[in-house]
Amino acid sequence: MSMTIGDAFARLTRGGMPVRFTAFDGSETGPEGAAIGLHLRNERGLAYLLTAPGDLGMARAYVMGDLDVSGVHPGDPYDLLVLLKDNLRFWLPSPGDALSILRDLGPGRLRPPPPPRQEQLPRWRRTLEGLRHSMARDAEVIAHHYDVSNHFYELVLGPSMAYTCALFERPDASLEEAQAAKFDLVCRKLALEPGQRLLDVGCGWGGMVRHAAREYGVRSLGVTLSLRQAQWAKAAIDREGLGDLAEVRHLDYRDVMENGFDAVSSIGLTEHVGVRNHRAYFTHLRERLRPGGRLLNHCITRSHNRRQETGPFIDRYVFPDGELIGSGSIIRAAQDAGLEVQHSENLRQHYALTLAEWCRNLETNWDECVAEVGESTARIWGLYMAGSRIGFERGELELHHVLATRAAETGPAPFPLRPDWRP
Repeated sequence: MSMTIGDAFARLTRGGMPVRFTAFDGSETGPEGAAIGLHLRNERGLAYLLTAPGDLGMARAYVMGDLDVSGVHPGDPYDLLVLLKDNLRFWLPSPGDALSILRDLGPGRLRPPPPPRQEQLPRWRRTLEGLRHSMARDAEVIAHHYDVSNHFYELVLGPSMAYTCALFERPDASLEEAQAAKFDLVCRKLALEPGQRLLDVGCGWGGMVRHAAREYGVRSLGVTLSLRQAQWAKAAIDREGLGDLAEVRHLDYRDVMENGFDAVSSIGLTEHVGVRNHRAYFTHLRERLRPGGRLLNHCITRSHNRRQETGPFIDRYVFPDGELIGSGSIIRAAQDAGLEVQHSENLRQHYALTLAEWCRNLETNWDECVAEVGESTARIWGLYMAGSRIGFERGELELHHVLATRAAETGPAPFPLRPDWRP
């Protein structure tokens, strides 16, 4: 009797499938009556699963619509991912099982189909085609992620257009309240006052630039590598009548040569810089500050300081060339660049809450999001945000604020005996 697809996957998964799995050949495996199910629709999906066992193969089949999910919404597949993360383990079959699977399913199914169009080349192929973290290559990968569609981001992020961790001062705070609280905390940590100058690197759609100008009377300059972000931010600045205080440029942060800024904020840029470049990055930002000025670095970090590449799904579909490291390495790089680190804070739990809100927006606006960017891209975003939420909930990922100062000409920068901002 020939092996069915369900039989094959029962053998390839240690402990069996934790969800109900059905396939186009009529076979099935996994617990009967399960609340969540996976259905393999066609031969191409099977080839994806067999030629890239694990997360990447499942992602390819799911993104292409060859693997359907029931019991969860594609805008927020959180419950499915928790179940798979806790219970699904692929393992190498014995030689006998491998031969049986190959014979019964057919060797032709081991020919990899073309990957989804959204998938970037593997890391090693990209390295052959351009120096990692060169200005040109950084511009390409930023465009890959951020130039999807401004309207799509409006639907997912909400009116704030803030694509970074929010600050929930109370559990029932709205996403908009939490994003405003985040920007305000950064402003307070930087001790901004009317008339001062702020540089915001990696400014996105200009949320920090506009908040600092509107609420603190600060002359704010933001720079972003995304042309669409810069265009949206400029329009928002004009709409709010902030043109005399706020400016956003389409520019690499390394090309900012002005100096004498009272404060520098970097909210979500460090992840794109590259760990080997952190000292040069902090050195460049230090040189933009006046003596005594403050720098606030807000970035995703790991729970350890070992070098570790991002997984294939995140690297190929979400943040090509993105690199994360622990807060200890971030602090060391800042210190090695001549900055005095004054304070560090972990906002890990807040990012889990932020991602849950973004998934809720994606689910609520699913049809419009699909109309804007296509179902495959919308599915990628649901996977990425729900999976990231799990990482922050479980402490695999963290979010750190690191506040530092540039020394004054006569010695260390003056700093209060206790923090001068409200926690």
